[in-house]
Amino acid sequence: MTSGLLLAVCSVHALKPDESIVGVTAIDKLPVEGPVLVHQLGLRTDVQADRKHHGGELKALYAYAEEDAEQWAAELGRDVPAGLFGENLRTQGLPVSQALVGERWRIGSKVIAEVTMPRIPCATFERHMAEPGWAKRFLRKGLPGAYCKVVQAGEIASGDSIEVVFRPGHGVSVADVFGALDKAQAQALLYSEAAGEISIDGNVNKAVKLALRRG
Repeated sequence: MTSGLLLAVCSVHALKPDESIVGVTAIDKLPVEGPVLVHQLGLRTDVQADRKHHGGELKALYAYAEEDAEQWAAELGRDVPAGLFGENLRTQGLPVSQALVGERWRIGSKVIAEVTMPRIPCATFERHMAEPGWAKRFLRKGLPGAYCKVVQAGEIASGDSIEVVFRPGHGVSVADVFGALDKAQAQALLYSEAAGEISIDGNVNKAVKLALRRG
C-alpha cells in the first residue's frame, strides 16, 4: 500500500469577509504547531463557516498534495504554501488527487480518514485566490485534492506518516469524478457500493447520475 507524509496540519487563521450568503469564509488557513485533535467534523482547532457547502461530516478534512501545489506554484509564479487552498492536510508522497473514492488512510497512529469526494472550486475560492478565471483554471488542471470523512478520531501532527490501509476495487479516483465519469466508471462505483465497500455521496453521487443519464 502507498504511504506518505503529513507535511502540515492547517487551521483557520482568521475569518475573512466574503460576498457569500454567510458573509465570511474560513478558507484562510495556516499550519499549526503540535498535535491537533481530529473529530467527526474535522480539526478541533478549525472552523467551517458554511457547513452546507464547505464542511460537515463528509468534508471534515480537505487534503492537498505538495506535489500538486508545486505544479500550481510554477504556473502561477507564486508560492502555494500549506493552507492557501483552504486545506487542512498538506501531504507529500501521497497521490491525493488520484486517491480512490472510499480509500482509507491511517494518519499517525490512530486517525482513520476515508476519501469521499473531490473539491469543486467555488466563487469563494476564486475570490480568495484573486487569480483571473481561477475556478475554471482549477477545473482544467484536474488536481482537485480530496475531501475526507473521519472514521476514527484521534490526534495528528506535522511529520506523521500517512498509510493507505484500504483501497476499493472500483478504480475510480477523485480526479475521475472531478472530470467526467463515463458509464463504466459510474457502474463500477455502484457495484462497489452494493458490495458494501464504499458509500456514494455528495458530488460523486451527482457525477454517477449524470454519467448514467448520458449513457
